[in-house]
This record gives sequence, structure tokens and C-alpha cells, in this order.
Amino acid sequence: MSPDKSMRSRGAFLLDSTVIIDYLRGRAQTVERVKMLHAGGASLGCCPINLIEVFAGMRDEEAARTIEFLDSLEFYELNKEAAKTAGGSLTQFRVEGITLSLSDVSIAGIAIVNDLVLLTDNAKHYPQAELRVETI
Repeated sequence: MSPDKSMRSRGAFLLDSTVIIDYLRGRAQTVERVKMLHAGGASLGCCPINLIEVFAGMRDEEAARTIEFLDSLEFYELNKEAAKTAGGSLTQFRVEGITLSLSDVSIAGIAIVNDLVLLTDNAKHYPQAELRVETI
């Protein structure tokens, strides 16, 4: 873990869906990072897009643990401001010839309007200049 990441452990983070899934499935590097952030006093959150993606891929035997973990996170809505931000990103990058997914721009929009750091292992999916991103 680099010193800059540990020094920034306090704050508010939105977890990307892959981070949530990797945490729940026990990926060591992700589990360590999420636990370190939590122990450092960081607020960890999720959003409706995360819930859709996580529940879509959830195995039956993972249900109880998944729900318990998701319930422990702050929840950030996809409101009008976040939707406008997401739509603006789609348009901006489409003009530049870059295709982004609706789910990724929605997650980014939520993080931007709520001043959250997005914790992801897919930084290339989030090229928005105004988005603060940390990778696992």
C-alpha cells in the first residue's frame, strides 16, 4: 500500500461494482483495501447501479452475506443532478469517439455530485476529469 493511499483513507468512497463483488468473493487485495479504508474511518458507499449489477450476478449461497455487506454501506441515489452529469459524460465522450457504458457513467455521476472518491479496479472505464478515482 502506498503512503498516499493510506493517508487518504479517511473520506467518503463510492465502491465500484467490481470492488463489491471482489470483496464478497474474498479477493485478498480488495478485502485488504476495503478493510483498511473502513478501519481508517472512511465512509464506504454504494448506489442503485451497484445493487443491480451485484444482485444480477449473485449466487444463491452468497445472498445473506451480500445483503449484510450492502446494508452496511452508505447508499447514494441516482438523482437528477447525477443523471445530468452522467448524460453529459456520455455525450462528451461519444463526440470524442469514446464509448462508455450507461452503468459506468451513472456511477461516475453519483460519485461526482456527492464529492466521493470512486474505488475501482477499472480506472479506464472512468475518464471523467472531474472524477476522483483510486484503484485497488
